[in-house]
Amino acid sequence: MAINKGGKELWKGTKAVAEAAIRAGCSCYFGYPITPQNDLLEHMSEYLPGHGGAFIQAESELAAINMVYGATAAGGRVMTSSSGPGFSLMQEGISFIAGARLPCVIVNVGRGGPGCGTILGAQSDYFQVTRGGGHGDYRCIVLAPTFIQEAVDFTMDAFELADSYRMPVVVYMDGFLGQMMEGINLPERIPEEKMPGKEWAISGEAVKRGRRNVITSYWSDEKECMQANIELQKVYQEIEFMESRSSSFYTEDAEYLIVAYGIAARVAMEAILALRQQGILVGLFCPQSLWPFPTKALQEACRGKKGLLVIELSMGQMVEDVLQTVSKDVPVSFKGFAGGVIPSVLDVVETGIKISRGELINERGSISF
Repeated sequence: MAINKGGKELWKGTKAVAEAAIRAGCSCYFGYPITPQNDLLEHMSEYLPGHGGAFIQAESELAAINMVYGATAAGGRVMTSSSGPGFSLMQEGISFIAGARLPCVIVNVGRGGPGCGTILGAQSDYFQVTRGGGHGDYRCIVLAPTFIQEAVDFTMDAFELADSYRMPVVVYMDGFLGQMMEGINLPERIPEEKMPGKEWAISGEAVKRGRRNVITSYWSDEKECMQANIELQKVYQEIEFMESRSSSFYTEDAEYLIVAYGIAARVAMEAILALRQQGILVGLFCPQSLWPFPTKALQEACRGKKGLLVIELSMGQMVEDVLQTVSKDVPVSFKGFAGGVIPSVLDVVETGIKISRGELINERGSISF
């Protein structure tokens, strides 16, 4: 339940995403319960039917993603959501959707892993969401919010991007952001008449107009399959040029940069203020699109810097993209946490002090046994 607070409404992250999807015109939601994203599914079950949408709790994540395939092929604005293990089960279906050039939105509320892991928040699905995750040469646009307001805005954007490029778009948020509450401004609902037309969809309307649309991700001829892959790569190259996103915090005069997103970036912001009180000029570079990774923006941000610190709720995944992006003249340190462990502000401050002394850090967690 939303509570008015100073002109804004207080919402939990997962429920805010669900409400944003409804206001973005989501017509169908298919999903299966898994923590820590169950509030999203519950909100959709309660409110989506009242807006003329269809909600189905599938018998599994496998079923849910294949329902997504069918509904988006028919022209709907379609969404599903899950977390780590459930998102893994969806990979074959996501690959089929990408190969068939179908738009959909998938929300992954990250939890600790591998295996069943924990139900606490993590960022250890980074490789999976940014590298396609399933079989074949495909990509998904991946948007990663750091604030609940961004989660709302990115969800609205995700439906637009999915329709524009005809592909899956992932909103990837850690479980802590999904479960916390913040004051936000919700957008107005997009009217149906402003929804994009989908002449490619399989529908009775298409048949009436004399078209028999065929949607498939199977090609019996290897040259046809090759050509389909080439066309996909052209789309991905356009996306890399047009759709990368990032934000920054105290970077103008910074001598050092922290690179982080999600809850890790929020901890970093507090640490940066503390470090600056000690005379250490640190700023934050925050990727908002994990794919396409904001390569050019990071290259510009780290120009002339004495060092970078990458902080992740994983054992080291985004750091690989950072290392491939920045000049070898800028030393890159890393501090990773897993399983739902969040770095404290003191953790980051102490690491920042070491880096300012010229030390190179490469730590996978700080738990001692």
